[in-house]
Formats: sequence, structure tokens, C-alpha cells
Amino acid sequence: MPNGFTNEDVDLHAPPLFTDSFWLKYLHDMTIHGLSGYGISFSVSVRRDLRDYYHQCNLDAMEIYNRSLDLLLAKNLYVPAPYFLNPKKQEPIIDLSYALDFVGKQRFLNATEAGNIYFNLRKSMATKALLIAFKQVSKRKDVRKVMETGLDVAHKHIELYSSIMHEENLHTPPLLDNEITTSTHAPFSEKLMTFHAGAMFKVAITYYATAMTTSMRLDIVGHCEACILRDLKVAGRCSEVMIKNGWIEKPPEASDRKQM
Repeated sequence: MPNGFTNEDVDLHAPPLFTDSFWLKYLHDMTIHGLSGYGISFSVSVRRDLRDYYHQCNLDAMEIYNRSLDLLLAKNLYVPAPYFLNPKKQEPIIDLSYALDFVGKQRFLNATEAGNIYFNLRKSMATKALLIAFKQVSKRKDVRKVMETGLDVAHKHIELYSSIMHEENLHTPPLLDNEITTSTHAPFSEKLMTFHAGAMFKVAITYYATAMTTSMRLDIVGHCEACILRDLKVAGRCSEVMIKNGWIEKPPEASDRKQM
């Protein structure tokens, strides 16, 4: 069994680092990641006990998703994605410029592209707030440095996609920076904060990949590809810090048949 994280990685007596509304939004967004991960884990499991486990994990995540969303709506804290009017008729794409036009004015974003950008922006803003807070409470120079690197990338991505949305008069999610308290007492260990920061960028890579494969505007595809490369560098930096400090456990490996 891996050691993973223990009670030593959390200080239950630390003052709040975020507001209650931030944690509610964060919890809601994390259930989205959980549903994606548990769904994949369920679909590749063969043992019945593991399938039963991931089945229950999915049910639990859906329950938390529903409860957190209901509470966000009740508190008027949920900002929905841009609303698109229903088209009055079906229209086929008959011109390659719909996807390939780099000359002149780009067509307007379609619903899929705008939806991908909006939800990726929401996750980037949550990641940015986490990085600001973790840097604020970290006592290690190497950890603060990797948080700064991640902040630069998150800020760049937020500016990029916010400008695309605003050019078409579409709203963006609100920043969460003001949801951070002034506490400098770390509620989490340096190991947990570094791991979580890296995990957020690794998850972002999968969502940018989804956005890239479902977008038809080549400029959006190019932006997603660039974002993936930047996120890979940040995730790599987080892994470097984790390895140098002995914070990553080695997973099971295939037997070395040549040596045997």
C-alpha cells in the first residue's frame, strides 16, 4: 500500500486560507474531475470488487456534484456559461473557410468552442487562486518558485481566452483571487501543495486536448496546443520538486526480464 498523504499533510487547526464560497466552487469543479477519472477507472477495471468500488465512487461524486450545484444556485454564486439562441433551422457546413480561414475576420465562436473556452477558463481561475494561496503560505523557496512559474502560465491562459470571449461580447467567469484570506499559516504540507499544483496542470492538459479535438477554428486549435505545451512544462517542474524532495513513491514496475 502506498503511503500517499497522511494526517501530517493537513493542519486542521490552521486558520482558513479561502472563503467558504471559494471552497464550494472548488468542490463543485473537483467533482467534475472526479467523475471523469472514476468513469475511466471503472471502464478499465475487470475485478468485480474494483468495479463495485468505482461504481460507488461515481455515485458519490454525482451526489456531491448535485448538492454543490444546488447550493451554488441557491446562494446565487453560480455563473452559467454564455447562452446561445436556438437556431431556427439546421445548416450544413459547406465552406472550408468555416474551419480554415486565417485571412480576414474569423467567424464567430460556435457553442462547442465557446463552452470549452468558458469551462477551461473557470478551471484556470481556480488554479490561479490556489497557486496564489499556496505561494502565500509556503516556506520553501523551491515550492514558491514553482508556484510563480505556474502563476505566469495560468495568467497568460486567462488573458488569452478572456480576450477571445470579450471580442465576441461573451462573458467570462469571475476571478477568484479575492476569495483568498490573508493567512500565512499553511493548512497543507509543502508536499501536498506541490502535488496538487502539478495535478491541476496535468488535468488541464486533458481538457485542452478535448477542446482542441472538438474545435473547428484553427486559431483555437493552435492556442490549445500551445497551452498544452506550457502546462506540460509546469507539471514537469512540479514533478522535479517532488522527486528532489523524495515526495513521490515509485509505482510497481514490470520485471526486468533481461536481468533475470
